Amino acid sequence: MKVLFMGTPDFAKTAFECLCDNEFEVVGAVTQPDKPKGRGYLLMPPPVKEAALSRGIKVLQPQTLKNEEFKNELERLSPDIIVVAAYGKLLPDYVLNNPKYGCVNIHASLLPRWRGAAPIQRCIMAGDKKTGITTMLMDAGLDTGDILETSETEILDTDNFETLHNRLSILGAELIVSTLRRIENGECGNLRRRQSNENMTYAAKIEKTDCIINFDKSNFEVFNIIRALSPSPLSYSMLRGKRIKFTDAKLPSETAEFKNVIPGTVVSVSEGIITVKCGKGNIEITGVLPEGKKRTTSADFIRGRGIREGDSFKLM
Repeated sequence: MKVLFMGTPDFAKTAFECLCDNEFEVVGAVTQPDKPKGRGYLLMPPPVKEAALSRGIKVLQPQTLKNEEFKNELERLSPDIIVVAAYGKLLPDYVLNNPKYGCVNIHASLLPRWRGAAPIQRCIMAGDKKTGITTMLMDAGLDTGDILETSETEILDTDNFETLHNRLSILGAELIVSTLRRIENGECGNLRRRQSNENMTYAAKIEKTDCIINFDKSNFEVFNIIRALSPSPLSYSMLRGKRIKFTDAKLPSETAEFKNVIPGTVVSVSEGIITVKCGKGNIEITGVLPEGKKRTTSADFIRGRGIREGDSFKLM
């Protein structure tokens, strides 16, 4: 089976390497153009490009899929199937309809829950207890195609975006190998099931407004937002006119009552932990990134007198 892979970040790289290691005939890797990064704005290749070049596999980085140039490249490669994982662009009809076995997407949720761009962050924010990977046949809709296979994982209280992303990337790599093997064996018709719109949720792209912590929310909601956005882009609030980003937090084992205290108020800085009053309960901040400084533990931030009891976090 000739496979054309389309993907860009580390999540996709894991699946790409797994396909190569399982001896699929990967005829090319389509990925986003190099982008400037860092203070020097040096052009940096996407992870999938680096992986493909290291294996001597042809790399394509079209600025757009809506021209004849990519269409001609696709015809020359003549894949039996296209595997898509976090590519970052919608596929036009001529791409979706080109391969014999269609286009199969590796999506980081249990569809139809969390269709869209940010399923990993959104499931943590929502307080979901489980998530997983879905492989599906792509159609013209946004993550609406027929489901092929799924694989579940529990969302732990200790998970943040990074840990859950890494676990899901491995699950996705394993599942796409299983799915392609079963398609090769003629099982696609038995696998596919129509996706219901019932209980569908949409995982919108993370915007700057999603990163602002409003301590009027419950401690459970605040905790989920902090870990969903860690280690990047990070959630934040304002303290004495400066932005404080939150890298780590936990729920207290016992919730002390602080009646008549405004949410956002620092009620304790003992034992190296910043305890903040929420609309319901308290949240323990254990790691911060102060504006203009490096990431640090809350204990060091307290020792440096960056924060004290009675301080108040504000929206702006």
